[in-house]
Amino acid sequence: MTPKYTALEDCITPLLADQAGADNLLHEPLAQLWTAHQDLVRRIERISRISDGYQSLARGRQMSQAERLDKQLRQLEKVVRISDRYQQMMHDSNIALREASTHDSLTGMANRRLLLERLKEETERGKRYPQPFSLAMLDLDYFKQVNDKYGHDVGDRLLREVAQVMEAEVREGDLCGRWGGEEFLIVLPETDLEGAASVIERVCASIRALEILVGDQLLSVTISAGIAEHWSVDTYATTINRADNALLQAKRAGRDRCERADP
Repeated sequence: MTPKYTALEDCITPLLADQAGADNLLHEPLAQLWTAHQDLVRRIERISRISDGYQSLARGRQMSQAERLDKQLRQLEKVVRISDRYQQMMHDSNIALREASTHDSLTGMANRRLLLERLKEETERGKRYPQPFSLAMLDLDYFKQVNDKYGHDVGDRLLREVAQVMEAEVREGDLCGRWGGEEFLIVLPETDLEGAASVIERVCASIRALEILVGDQLLSVTISAGIAEHWSVDTYATTINRADNALLQAKRAGRDRCERADP
């Protein structure tokens, strides 16, 4: 109750209680007015309480809605994080599958599948543009003797070392890979027979200089190579056969050498 209302009540209540003033013509209207006033005050106070309760309930609902919204946002963020991790895992898995399908598991080099894809691309490119490309078939000399004498673990190690030397010596844009066993293939785009011979001679020299420590012995190896330039009238399979025949000539000529296919 407000101070003004309290002061008014202190004044009016004694007047209405005074029996001597009951005969006053204003006594009855004042009593009715006072009763109406008190009823109005009670209604106002009730409305205020209802309003306060409603506002409190509204604030509670707003807070509850904000809490629910915050919870939903946290759940959504969690779902997004899970989705992002899942997509990253799928991306990494696809890369790993692609890598496994196109690269040799032992040496990490391109495998036969990737080499053939590249040869198809270069063959199609050669049909559109008058630029030659060459390829080389290489085979480690006496590799079976290495496996028989030192074991397959040493043989695998030798293949990995040779692969590293080979990839370090080829040019950017060339593709070298493991064709199978101890045999390798190198694709040399936009390269004629003479240019290919220069690259392969360098590869052969670096492999010749390679030494691997096995126990207390140094193991070295040589490699033979056959080179062929692709002709636009031929298929890449024909060019592979020509390079393979040149490799056979290198083997028959004493190994540790590079032979060119007849133009």
